[in-house]
This record gives sequence, C-alpha cells and structure tokens, in this order.
Amino acid sequence: MKKKLSLMFVALSALALLAGCEPLTVFNPKGPNAETLSNTIILSIITMAFILLVVYVLLAFMLTKYRASKAAADYEPPHEEGSHLLEITWTVIPIIIVAFLAVVTVRTTSTVEAQPAGYDDKEPLVIYASSSNWKWHFSYPEEGVETVNYVNIPVDRPIEFKLYSFGPITSFWIPQLAGQKYAMSDMLTTIHLAADEVGSFMGRNSNFNGRGFAEMEFEAQSMTQEDFDKWVADVKSKEAPLTEEKFDELLEAEHVGRQSFSSTHLDFRPAPMEHGKHMNMDEMDHGDMSEEDMNNEHSGH
Repeated sequence: MKKKLSLMFVALSALALLAGCEPLTVFNPKGPNAETLSNTIILSIITMAFILLVVYVLLAFMLTKYRASKAAADYEPPHEEGSHLLEITWTVIPIIIVAFLAVVTVRTTSTVEAQPAGYDDKEPLVIYASSSNWKWHFSYPEEGVETVNYVNIPVDRPIEFKLYSFGPITSFWIPQLAGQKYAMSDMLTTIHLAADEVGSFMGRNSNFNGRGFAEMEFEAQSMTQEDFDKWVADVKSKEAPLTEEKFDELLEAEHVGRQSFSSTHLDFRPAPMEHGKHMNMDEMDHGDMSEEDMNNEHSGH
C-alpha cells in the first residue's frame, strides 16, 4: 500500500511540474524552415497516434471477443484456415504507413536544405558559425565583425550559416528558426533559415560533447535591417579588432561571456572548404592563394 502511495505521489508531482512548463519551442516556429519542420513533426505525431488508436481498439475487441470461456478443460476448438485477405491487409498497411512518412520526410528535408521559400529574390547573409570547447564564434565576412556566444540577424532576409568546429563535433540548433546540423573540424556544412519577426531565440549545441555541453548556449536575436546595420556600425566603431593572439586565448578558454570584435578570425584562420571540395596543404598557405581565391573562401562563394 505504501509503495502504491509513493508511486502516485511521484506521478502527481511530475504532472504538477510538467503543467508549469512552457510549450516546446519547436512547436512555436518563427521562420519558414522551422515551420516546415514543425508541421512535419505534428503530422508524424498525428499519424502515429492514429495507429496507436487503431491498435488499442483492435486489442480491446480481441480481448473481449476471445476472452476465456467456461468450456471444458479438454475442449479443442475447430481448425480454421488462415485468411489470405487479412494477411495481405496487415502486410500492406505498414508498408503504406512507412512509405507515406518516408515521402513526407524526404520532401521536408529537401525544403529545409534550400533557401527558405519566399526569399528567392533576396541575397542571403552569410555567417560563419564555429564552435570551440563550449562556446560559439560568429563571423560576418561581409560586415567584417565577429561575436562570441550571440548572433544578430535581420528579419525578412535569408540567412546562410556556414558551420565548422575547432574541436569536437557539435550540432548547431536554433529550434524556433531551423533544424539542427553538425559542425565538424574538417569541412563546412550549411544551414539555411530566416526569421519572420523581431525576437530573441535560444540556440544551443544539441550534440553531447563533454562536461561543458549543458552550458553551450547562445542567443540569436532578429532585428530590423536598420537596427542590424546600426549594430554593425557600433561594433566596428567601438570594439577592438580580433587578433590572432586573442583568438587563440578564446579557443583555449572553456567558457566565456558575450564578446564582440571589429574584425574576424577568417583573416588569419580561414574556414575549411565546403563538403565535396578539397584543399591541399599548399593551398592552405595564404602565400600560395590568390587574393580572389581568399575572398571567395571567406565569403562562402
């Protein structure tokens, strides 16, 4: 009895805690790609809930119809042949369900891997997002500024994040704006997103990579283009340039606060090549690269 009461108390406590939780941010999208992912998740949940409902109804029916009877212990039911129709039915239905979810998933993946719908006529803002230990570096090659542990983006403009890592593999994720994608040390991966409204959104590393994983968060703030341009101008006029020595200190540090710089580390520590492209060691030496090649590498083109 005491054990049952203890279990009931734990269950009621869990319900009380969950009742105070905010809605999952993935179901509160603020951008087109995030909305596509949210709709796909909801559709998948509804599909699986319907399957469970059918299974439970059939289970209740079978338990009721074929429950134990008062027949004699030596009673032997008559032999019945299997139903080919039923066998075909319960084989085909799972195939249809898996095929349906597969098509939805493939279409969703194709959509979110491209520039957000409705922004085809706008030039994307390219931001290099790199991780080190348990922090994030955001480099703006076009604007010539860099931030640590926060990123500002303009609304109603496509954003193209180029992801890579200076250490263990991490996963870049802003749930209200886009899905997650891995950042690795030897190549660039790209994630597309856009913000439909001004706001502040929490981003994080969703790949467990060590003791500082839980604190590896950053703020993504969307603002009007005018406010974004003003912020860039303020950083360029008020913040110090990022030197190689300072950048090495940041790489070694485990946790740091928000920081801003009026130049980027791409000038002296270029990003790796994009997936599918290769660079040999001689090309990594800037002395052997033309100015045009370096600019193309830094701009992500």
